Formats: sequence, structure tokens, C-alpha cells
Amino acid sequence: MNKARRNPANVFAAHGILILYTIIALFPVFVILINSFKTRKAIFREPLSLPDADSFSLIGYQTVFKQGDFFLYFQNSMIVTVVSLFLVLLFGAMAAFALAEYRFKGNTLMGLYLALGIMIPIRIGTVAILELMVSTGLVNTLMALILVYTAQGLPLAVFILSEFMKQVSDDLKNAGRIDGLNEYTIFFRLVLPLVRPAMATVAVFNMIPIWNDLWFPLILAPAEGTKTLTLGSQVFIGQFVTDWNAVLSALSMAILPVMILYIIFSRQLIRGITSGAVK
Repeated sequence: MNKARRNPANVFAAHGILILYTIIALFPVFVILINSFKTRKAIFREPLSLPDADSFSLIGYQTVFKQGDFFLYFQNSMIVTVVSLFLVLLFGAMAAFALAEYRFKGNTLMGLYLALGIMIPIRIGTVAILELMVSTGLVNTLMALILVYTAQGLPLAVFILSEFMKQVSDDLKNAGRIDGLNEYTIFFRLVLPLVRPAMATVAVFNMIPIWNDLWFPLILAPAEGTKTLTLGSQVFIGQFVTDWNAVLSALSMAILPVMILYIIFSRQLIRGITSGAVK
């Protein structure tokens, strides 16, 4: 079995498939990026060609920085995404640890209840959420988005992390208790480092929907000072005329954080997804 896996032909084929999948996945990003540096005519005439001396233009980026406060939109998106992910990972990991470690009456039902959010989209409750935010005075605040995205991401986080928490050795945790460690120390110092691949997987799976979301920013925080990057980019899309140079430029800059996050967590992400697939 090991010799078959180490066969140079198999390794070469695996690398070839990986490269092919990477090219297919990155091709739309590549098209958006190259067209953001073109004139409008070149975008429609030759969308797959690289910009040259005649077609090269920075008009899209100039428009993005002149119309609207792009850096404010970017800052808002970063704050909402980072804080939401932190809360999702923290509370999701704590809930998953409690469900996996402590056996109590209703443990299974509690796990199923927390997992219901995966099957029931949070957008169904948009009207109720809006009424709640209005009554609490959180409309047009980043806190409203953070609370919604945290609630949206917790079910998946608990569902994934609880399965990984169950795989952590009981001997390790019991040894920590014998040495006098409290439950919080065991959780943060012993358990969390062992489930980093799962944490990275949850972070990536939640980061992309939060960063790209348009629905809740449009409903809960449409003010100029609280616009996210995705909502701020909509100013270039009109009912009759769309500034494609500006749209593609804004999308190109919006893609960068997602790409950076994937590069940082790619190894942990792959380990988290494939964990348990091969024994």
C-alpha cells in the first residue's frame, strides 16, 4: 500500500490533478483581475486577453477611490468579519467541548438543537431580526451585523468541532486534571491546539459567506458609515448603466483578503477536511 502511494507515477498524477483543479478554481479570479486593468471596450471585445499598451487603463481603480469611501467600506468588512469569526470560533469551540466532554441529560437533544441552524436558513427570520435590531437601537451599526453573523456561523461550528473534540484523547485531559489544571486551562492549552485544522476549516467556511454577504448589510446597516465592501460596490451597478471598470476593480480588491486567508490556512484547512478520510 505504501509503495503504491509513493510510486512516482502516482505522485505525478496527483500533482497534475491538483494543478488542474487550482487552474480551474483560479481562472474566474484571473479573468476578473486582468479585466480590471482594461478599458471598457477591451473588456467586452477581448475579455480573456491580457491588457496591452492600447487596452491598459486604471480608470476603474480611480473611480473606486473617488466615488465612495472604499477604505471605510474595507475597514467595516474587516471588523465585521474578524470579530464575527472570533466569536464563532470561541463560542462554537466552547459549546462543542461541553457537548463532547460532559454527558448530561439532554446532551443529544442539545446537539441536535444547535445543529438546526444548518438546515434552517437565518434569512427566513429577516423580518424578526430587523424588528429586534430596531427595538434595541442597533440598526446601522456594525454590532448588528456581528451578532447576526455570529448566530449564523455557530451551528456549523458546533457541528464540526464537536466531532473533532470527541477524538481528543481522554487520557490527555485526565492527566491535566491530575496535574491540577482547571477546565478552562485544559480547554485552551490542551484541546484547542489539537483541533486547529477543524478551527481553520470552520473559519474559512464562515469567512467567505460573511465577507461576500449583501443581504444583511443592505437591510441592517445601509448607512454610509456602516457600509461593507460588498454593499459599497453596488454603487457602481445601476438599473440602466453599470460601470464595469469600477465593479471589476472593486471585486479584485475584495478578493485579496479571501485569498490571503486561504493561503495562510490552506494546510490546516486540507487537514481538517480530510481528517478521518484515510485510515
